[in-house]
Amino acid sequence: MSTKVTITSRADCAALDEQDPLGVLRGRFELPEGVIYLDGNSLGARPRASLARAHEVVAMEWGQDLIKSWNTAGWFALPKRLGDRLAPIVGARPGEVVVTDTTSLNLFKALAAALEIQRQKAPERKVIVTERSNFPTDIYMADGLARWLDRGYAIRLVDSVEELPSAVDADCAVLMLTHVNYRTGWQHDMAALTRHAHEAGALALWDLAHSAGAVPLDLHGADADFAVGCTYKYLNGGPGAPAFIWVPEKHQAAFSHPLTGWWSHAAPFAMSHGFTAADGIGRALCGTQPVVSLAMVECGLEVFEETDMQAIRTKSLALTDLFIALVEARCKAHPLGLVTPREHAQRGSQVSFTHPHGYAVMQALIERGVIGDYREPEIMRFGFTPLYTSFADVWDAVEILRDILDSGGYDANAARSAVT
Repeated sequence: MSTKVTITSRADCAALDEQDPLGVLRGRFELPEGVIYLDGNSLGARPRASLARAHEVVAMEWGQDLIKSWNTAGWFALPKRLGDRLAPIVGARPGEVVVTDTTSLNLFKALAAALEIQRQKAPERKVIVTERSNFPTDIYMADGLARWLDRGYAIRLVDSVEELPSAVDADCAVLMLTHVNYRTGWQHDMAALTRHAHEAGALALWDLAHSAGAVPLDLHGADADFAVGCTYKYLNGGPGAPAFIWVPEKHQAAFSHPLTGWWSHAAPFAMSHGFTAADGIGRALCGTQPVVSLAMVECGLEVFEETDMQAIRTKSLALTDLFIALVEARCKAHPLGLVTPREHAQRGSQVSFTHPHGYAVMQALIERGVIGDYREPEIMRFGFTPLYTSFADVWDAVEILRDILDSGGYDANAARSAVT
């Protein structure tokens, strides 16, 4: 599949869809009629299987078998079982991933563990390095942890990728980065930055929220130290679905954090007064798990087992290349600014354009059935999920965008909704 040939019509896009080896997977998802969904980077579409699975969990496992289902339906084992199914998507090994809690909580746990490891061997290292443009919750959690530990930790924010190497110095304990930037779609070189962090004596913690299920990942190949991510974006686990945390075997014995809930105990049903951490990845758990939400995650992961991440990446780059080319050719009379990298190695699976009235234009798109989203400042985000986004979707979306811009069919004074 390639979009290097000139695309001049919707028929050209339909021809690409006919050749698409992932095209059959579109049928695995419930997509509303008349909607072009380009927001899978924020909330993935619903797998068709999830409705039946939800009914099974609620009506049968909970409704009929009640508390027995912790054993008979395998509820207790869900976080680890799902973690093992997710592991190949991120380049992890069995027994290294659990699906649990939120990305924010998992980041807190992983960062706390990384700081404790560093405190044991290099207590003089007190700095957490990250980007000012990182997703805000990552910075909030790091700042909150640093303040509550009250041991002199500080957050060092950098304003460009070029600043990162010099920022990771002898004071740095942890380099904490999001692999693909949520605003721009910029993708870091995980292996190179992790290697630099290690050479400087720091640990590397990666947030994969905009990577997992979108781009090929090899956590072991990159020699990363910890990683977290969500399942409700490209992994299609459902709104607010539990997140995941990766702790490689090399760090599991030393992995400790303040959120020592009973599910991370070595023997939770012994009900002992003292805490003893579980062996292995189980120590990354915390409290009782949200079983219904966890069960939905499995439906999304099952679709990934019908393909591989290289096929997904190939189509992702073809879709995003086509979108960029069509927008720049067909909407060139308008003040749109591309903020997503053109270089494949630096691009995730989204495309972001600025427009002086970006929020209003996005609302007009949504009213016309093209669903993306908006992020400050002035950024319209379009996410491309190769499992269900078609090339014809790309053509149609650009045509609707062109019509809105040419006609001025948007309200520049549109009131902001709570969620943009």
